[in-house]
Amino acid sequence: MEQIVIFEIEKNEKLAKDVYRMKLIGDTKNITKTGQFVNIKIEGLYLRRPISVCLAEENELTLIYKVVGKGTEKMAEMKKGEKLDILVGLGNGYDTSKSGEYPLLVGGGVGVPPLYGLCKELISMGKKPTVILGFNTADEVFLQQEFCELGAKVYVATADGSYGEKGFVTDVMIKLDYSYFYTCGPEPMFRAIEKVAKTSGQFSFEERMGCGFGACMGCSCKTKYGNKRICKDGPVLEREEIIW
Repeated sequence: MEQIVIFEIEKNEKLAKDVYRMKLIGDTKNITKTGQFVNIKIEGLYLRRPISVCLAEENELTLIYKVVGKGTEKMAEMKKGEKLDILVGLGNGYDTSKSGEYPLLVGGGVGVPPLYGLCKELISMGKKPTVILGFNTADEVFLQQEFCELGAKVYVATADGSYGEKGFVTDVMIKLDYSYFYTCGPEPMFRAIEKVAKTSGQFSFEERMGCGFGACMGCSCKTKYGNKRICKDGPVLEREEIIW
């Protein structure tokens, strides 16, 4: 259930090119599944900004975001001790019960952060995940070491070949065997994954949103089972229900 919580910034640090990690202190009990998101009120802007949850632990929330517009520009300037009005408990999150023994996690750019919390949860369940991280260039790479420290096997692909394997996440994906997949990132990446995926899986969609909790119907999309709201019925959809 969605709830407005006032969080205090503990840390706001740059991780990579235009990418920041913000650690917040506050009540996280309404964030119940990996893959959920929050909606942040930014002073001077009308609409809240939706940001995927990287990790939610007791009274601590980690967000990783990329500066792409006015909202995230303001977030990058925020300092320790500032307070944020945040709507939490949004979205359906990933279903880990379908992962099998060897799940594959595929993240592209700012779609990487929610997979960190998912990876941590899967490992706590005794699963053995493999992670593919996709970026354009070496200076955009982040969280590789953190995934390795969790105990996952990690591959990095860069489009220009400046770090890791040259190419796209799908160039790595076709070489691997896995029991199920989870992914988050841009839609062109999703379309490429759909063409090469060997199993069922779950896609976490990025979408422009108005309210963030299903009231405005601004982020509705068609599925094989009728219209769904990305903010409320998603952002995670299963492979079998998506109309490409």
